[in-house]
Amino acid sequence: MSKRVVVTGIGVVSPVGTDRETTWQGVIEGKSGIDRISLFNAEGFESRIAGEVRGFDPTKYMDRKKATRMDRFAQFACAASIQAKEQAGLDLEKTDASRVAVLIGSGVGGIMTLSEQYDVLKQKGPTRVSPFLIPMMLTDLAAGNVSMMLGTRGPNFSPVSACATGADSIGEAFEMIRRGAADAAFAGGTEAAVCPIAVAGFNSCMALSKHNDEPNKASRPFDLKRDGFVLGEGAGVLLIESLEHAEARGARPIAELVGYAATSDAHHITQPAPEGAGAAQAIRLALRQAGLAPQDIDYVNAHGTSTPLNDRLETAAMKGAFGEHASKVAISSTKSMTGHLLGAAGGVEAALSVMAIERSMIPPTINLENPDPECDLDYVPNLARPARLRTAMSNSMGFGGHNACLIFKEFDR
Repeated sequence: MSKRVVVTGIGVVSPVGTDRETTWQGVIEGKSGIDRISLFNAEGFESRIAGEVRGFDPTKYMDRKKATRMDRFAQFACAASIQAKEQAGLDLEKTDASRVAVLIGSGVGGIMTLSEQYDVLKQKGPTRVSPFLIPMMLTDLAAGNVSMMLGTRGPNFSPVSACATGADSIGEAFEMIRRGAADAAFAGGTEAAVCPIAVAGFNSCMALSKHNDEPNKASRPFDLKRDGFVLGEGAGVLLIESLEHAEARGARPIAELVGYAATSDAHHITQPAPEGAGAAQAIRLALRQAGLAPQDIDYVNAHGTSTPLNDRLETAAMKGAFGEHASKVAISSTKSMTGHLLGAAGGVEAALSVMAIERSMIPPTINLENPDPECDLDYVPNLARPARLRTAMSNSMGFGGHNACLIFKEFDR
């Protein structure tokens, strides 16, 4: 018999706040975390704006020596995981650490370090390249560093599915616990890709907004004037456990994770399938696993990237999966405030979905001033909305045709 899985801890690092509480407060206030790029000189770039994590101090979570030997994406993962552990009150010295997993993925891993060290190679020669380049750039070092820092000895790896990475990491950890392969898991996504090569690359494939004059209005999901996503950075990690394990140690479940599904479009490298067919199928499968009908979903945290194709086709996907309920369910894109965190997006958005249930508040979609006629659902424009939420869904999609859907439910013993 499958085990029930509950969320007992949440950790977030985002452009809106350096921890869970400041991020939530900023999101509910409709605060934009997007501004002009400060991490490098973006003069001459087509896009000169990003959702940077400002004021982040890794030494709050680790000593300076460890911090200097980690890429920023791994620092974020460690910070979010420690937050989740502390909220959950998990004492790993009193827990069978071999039954605690870490599944934290990233879309591009240590691209900042790789970019910097490539410059060193070209300017100073191969003998000057840092010996820490490889361990700092490898994607799996998000999960690896968290495992070493916390002392977990269960499965430890990093799923990679582009912008669906965070959601797939949580979903696969959920399945691991359900089948009894682990008792608990730190799961989510992390990313730190605000660097010249990443911004130039995304610009070259015409993905980024060029709305440089008003950074806080550049990310505008479902708006007629949207022109691309805004690159963001951060991490979102959930501590999930079997209900049995959580109760045995006296932990308080924040919500229950009841559904997960993943599909592939098998269509195009960057464009969603016609009518959002793959995303719609992921939603249907997640609902089936959760034992829920479309009308049981109270809130959807949409992928909502602010790109012309995604928002239109995600709208079509929700209409296809929800039927008549599509026009009744509250939907929002928190990327309007955080920007697109790539591999971290699904982790942060899952965290916000759980907090929406916990705090009876639906985050808004800011900058939704001129709704696209083809995006005609209830996208909770501009202002947060109080509401009793029994269920929340989080949708993620990624380059390569990846679709992932997570469903959380108010915990009921």
